Amino acid sequence: MPTRHVCPWWAGYFLTSPIRKLRQDPSRILSPLVRAGMIVLEPGPGMGFFTLELARLVGPEGRVVAVDVQPKMIAGLRRRAERAGLLDRIDVRVAPESTMALEAWEGAVDFVLAFAVVHEMPSAATFFAEAARAMKRGARMLLVEPAGHVSQDRFGKELALAAEAGLAAVDRPNVASSRAAVLQKS
Repeated sequence: MPTRHVCPWWAGYFLTSPIRKLRQDPSRILSPLVRAGMIVLEPGPGMGFFTLELARLVGPEGRVVAVDVQPKMIAGLRRRAERAGLLDRIDVRVAPESTMALEAWEGAVDFVLAFAVVHEMPSAATFFAEAARAMKRGARMLLVEPAGHVSQDRFGKELALAAEAGLAAVDRPNVASSRAAVLQKS
């Protein structure tokens, strides 16, 4: 795989722009997959473009676990969530690069949003294995990669690694400028 590049923290301000909603509306993308009361894992949330909508969808009884390796991204997410009155539904945490440190969530997660993040992971195989361990049987993951960064061939390799971790593709939704698949844990 090509050299890994992590989106710089300052790009988080651009990624949360309301203009982005014109092409990638969080509500439209997430509402078919996320329900009230769910526990949702969002690795690499940046400053929370999808996180705030996830928190709205899971409601006061649900939880969003947002894990990022960049403290400044998490600080920006925390500020945005607090202003939106949603911080009490979001577990924001900085994780080391080598692991998401999800031991406390093993077998508890209903849904994983992996949006434009797997190609930035040091090991896609490790990511899928950790996510699968955190997921309940039957839980789903929305895997989305930017078409400009991830070729069709590379996306196929990610799907193969996901399958090795017990996550099977069950749908291929259309997400603007992206390659996408819904995966389900068997």
